[in-house]
Amino acid sequence: MEGGPSNMSDEDVDLYALLGVDKSASPNDIKKAYRKLALTHHPDKVPEEIRAESEAKFKAITQAYEILRDEEKRHLYDTHGMAAFDPSRGGPGGAEVDLNDILAQMFGMGMGGGMPGGGPRRPRRSPDEDQPYKVTLEELYKGKTVKFAAEKQIICSQCKGTGAKEKVKPNKCDRCKGAGMQEAYRQVGPGLVRKEVVPCDHCEGSGMYYKEKDRCKKCKGKRTIKEKKALELYIPRGSMQGERIVLEGEADQYPDQTPGDLIFHLQEEPHDKFTRIGHDLSADLIITLAETLSGFSRVVLKHLDGRGVHIDRPRGKILRPGEVLKVPGEGMPMKRGEMKGDLYLVVKIEFPEDGWLKDDASYDALLKLLPGPPPAIKADEVDEVHYESDAEIEDMGAHQGDPRYGNDFEDDDDEGEGGAQCATQ
Repeated sequence: MEGGPSNMSDEDVDLYALLGVDKSASPNDIKKAYRKLALTHHPDKVPEEIRAESEAKFKAITQAYEILRDEEKRHLYDTHGMAAFDPSRGGPGGAEVDLNDILAQMFGMGMGGGMPGGGPRRPRRSPDEDQPYKVTLEELYKGKTVKFAAEKQIICSQCKGTGAKEKVKPNKCDRCKGAGMQEAYRQVGPGLVRKEVVPCDHCEGSGMYYKEKDRCKKCKGKRTIKEKKALELYIPRGSMQGERIVLEGEADQYPDQTPGDLIFHLQEEPHDKFTRIGHDLSADLIITLAETLSGFSRVVLKHLDGRGVHIDRPRGKILRPGEVLKVPGEGMPMKRGEMKGDLYLVVKIEFPEDGWLKDDASYDALLKLLPGPPPAIKADEVDEVHYESDAEIEDMGAHQGDPRYGNDFEDDDDEGEGGAQCATQ
């Protein structure tokens, strides 16, 4: 590093030596080396008399870092040297870098004023991919591991994302001038357009363009290919509706970007027997008329894991329609520990069919066992009326203009009062 880059030509520049690392250095080693040198040689951190020299060193190590931290640019440098970045030789060029912007990305701070000439930058992380995943209540109760093959976009392994054959001389894209990005206008409403920065469709965002004969045979110059990959999705027991299961870095890959995440949103399918709220479950407890009067001891329900739920109801305790029995610890499992929610059983009585008693003697015997009717209602005049079976209480007041029909009485009444108040003000 002694002497600085000003004493040597571009062909002589050794970027690895500038950063003080070996050619086999990992991306993390390169980043650490740059971090240390950047803080040492930043012009705002040195005495004024050596500021010019320090600024030259700082620009040199920053350029070295910009090339070596990028896998594609590093490959070009290792193959062609600095000639690959000489605009006069058809390379992508040594574009001016915003030193403060680089520091802000690395250290989370700005050093030495504003960010001149920053301009739009290529996103460093590809978008996450979200999709719903339907699960049954049984699967949420027991947990589930799903193995599947997903077709995803990956960086071409043959050209390592360059889009070109090996040792092909890169040419700067004439459409985006090697930036990889270009401005485009998108209509966002009637008479309204928005200017956006999008990847160049001529060079696929690489900043370099290759003739058809020079393109990679595997990806045809697209820089990415489609490949099937085996993935595994683990759904912990007790997971809830809307919960996110994240497979980190498994979204489609894009050149020069870190892959985003593949995110599944759980969608709980309705169950024919159980209803879930939080960690609690509810289900109907269907019993016969005889059981509600005389008690029972039997399995009343098959649980989500196949176990039978046994209830022992002693004689003398009558169950009534709509009554609820709570079974602690038989709800959904919780993710931590062995705790579970509760199970709520809503009583529904199954009455016998019409004519189930076949003779008068059976009716007389039943009447002797059951409580008698209430006391007779006394009235001056009694009419024997005709009635209809299977009526619906929801039909009461239908099409008669009464605002109370359909349970709208309170809302309409409030609106009426509000209207009257407005009218009198």
